Amino acid sequence: MTTPGTRETPRILEDLFLDEGTGIEVETEADADGEETPADIAKPWNPEQIRVNTKQFSLRNVLDMIEEESLELAPDFQRGKVWKPRQKSRLIESVLLQIPLPAFYFAEDSDGSMRVVDGLQRLSTINDFVRGGTDRGFALKDLEYLGLEGKRFEDLPAPWRRRINNAQITVHVIDPTTPPDVMYDIFKRINTGGTPLNAQEIRHCMSKDRSRNLLKEMTFLPEFDAAAPRMSGHVRMNDREMALRFAGFRLMGVEGYARHSSMDAFLQHTTAMLDDPGEVSDERAAALVKEFRKAMSNAYLVFGEHSFRKWPHGSDRHNPINRALFESWSIALLGRDAADLKRRKAAIVKAARKLMTDDYRYLEAITASTGDPARVRYRFAATEEAAEAGR
Repeated sequence: MTTPGTRETPRILEDLFLDEGTGIEVETEADADGEETPADIAKPWNPEQIRVNTKQFSLRNVLDMIEEESLELAPDFQRGKVWKPRQKSRLIESVLLQIPLPAFYFAEDSDGSMRVVDGLQRLSTINDFVRGGTDRGFALKDLEYLGLEGKRFEDLPAPWRRRINNAQITVHVIDPTTPPDVMYDIFKRINTGGTPLNAQEIRHCMSKDRSRNLLKEMTFLPEFDAAAPRMSGHVRMNDREMALRFAGFRLMGVEGYARHSSMDAFLQHTTAMLDDPGEVSDERAAALVKEFRKAMSNAYLVFGEHSFRKWPHGSDRHNPINRALFESWSIALLGRDAADLKRRKAAIVKAARKLMTDDYRYLEAITASTGDPARVRYRFAATEEAAEAGR
């Protein structure tokens, strides 16, 4: 299967967040002219499927909804914590100055409960300040106009507290009859905040507890931490996406992937499956966790610290994790006996490194347009062949 290549090896780029490396390799798409473009390409909607209603709420009403758990702020979602104290304080100052906040987007479920899909950081900040619980919220600092330095919500004079509680916000509510794929596309289009959410963060906000808890369980396994160090609880939820990719390919296979228009659509469908006990039973969900554990254990046994990373001959650089390598090697190593892998370890590593050195078609399949079905098929087939080395 290996086809020697003479073209220049693509550069390995690490994804950044707040100017710091995330440990994950950038995943790009390439157009017909070879130019790299973002992976997400919007598809047309049927306008009749888009149902969004605009409402006015007071902040007191919204905070009550959060307290009553009829409005969800995405459990386990940590992005709001990246705001610096100055950013948080100046948001509160804007409310006190009666500066209108940008509109929020909520998604309504069939039972009437709602989830925040745009404005999560802003609303989390306001909720933390006003109803901070045992930690009493946070103290204001580095304000620009108001002399309220060091004040917490409970320290503010009553008129200031009323001004926050009575502040009106505009909320666009996505109707529960809107199809999930359309809702996801709406979310992507309106996701334009200070630090836009990535695809997995969007899926997390839209999903239910069942898939969230399953992905969390998978990514907090010690075997995952060994094979992908410092990924558990990843600030951009790339750990959850990797586990979701494993689940999708395990449940539907490569040909199941090919029936979807993109990786986004495939992972969105996988999320919906995991949220539905009729699609994935409790027993199958538990089995997925065990399979993920074994795949991670086998990967570390064979590749050690280079698991799921590009590792061509002539280089021992510790590259960032590559998602395409993660999905293909985790599936390829899953059904194999640990003792057999240990015996053939050197041969498998040699075959894998040869793919990443000499086979330009393979390198393309794990670097650019990684969601193209032909490239998905090729990398899975080539990886499976490499996993057979030494027999």
